Amino acid sequence: MTKKLELRGKKFGRLTVIASAESNKKGNSQWLCKCDCGKEVVIVGYRLNTGYTKSCGCLQREITGNRASKHNKYGTRLHTVWKHMKERCNNPNSQDYHNYGGRGISYCSEWTEFNPFYEWATKNGYSDELTLDRIDVNGNYEPSNCRWVDKKAQANNTRVNRRITINGVTKTMTEWSDESGVKVGTIWWRHENGITGQDLIKKGRLNRRSL
Repeated sequence: MTKKLELRGKKFGRLTVIASAESNKKGNSQWLCKCDCGKEVVIVGYRLNTGYTKSCGCLQREITGNRASKHNKYGTRLHTVWKHMKERCNNPNSQDYHNYGGRGISYCSEWTEFNPFYEWATKNGYSDELTLDRIDVNGNYEPSNCRWVDKKAQANNTRVNRRITINGVTKTMTEWSDESGVKVGTIWWRHENGITGQDLIKKGRLNRRSL
């Protein structure tokens, strides 16, 4: 059995080890530590020795806060848009991850930090009434593939809102619905069932012979 290292009295970053604690379920040694901020936490020994953990969590919060304070935009709608963009791409626990990161959608390295995203947004028509939209819904978040649009335009650009051609004119199902007065769901059902042309946007029930 590997001899347990004595860490009491030692300091790791902001953490000072004050006592040994009960091992975790995997049998790893743990230590009771006091952070410089005054909070006491139990940390696995190897996280201290490797430098992986240096505080009770206050250090990371401080770093994040300092980054945000540089642009004084933390908590603004635009900062929230940027944060949610990253979560959709990076966090498997996000409810939207399967439609973004789960499909291989990512964001450019330039937008890892908020300031470059902020500068792009303010120079390209951002306002609080608009949403961030990818022109190619299968492409990544990057300046060449993003724009600011209203919610209706964004809905028009979803994967489920297919483009269909009627009499040589191509529009999304939503656009055909707006023009004809036929519900999007009806147009979608007809399209899925092999109906084409003008019958896709014909009001009322179709003659079954035409099906």
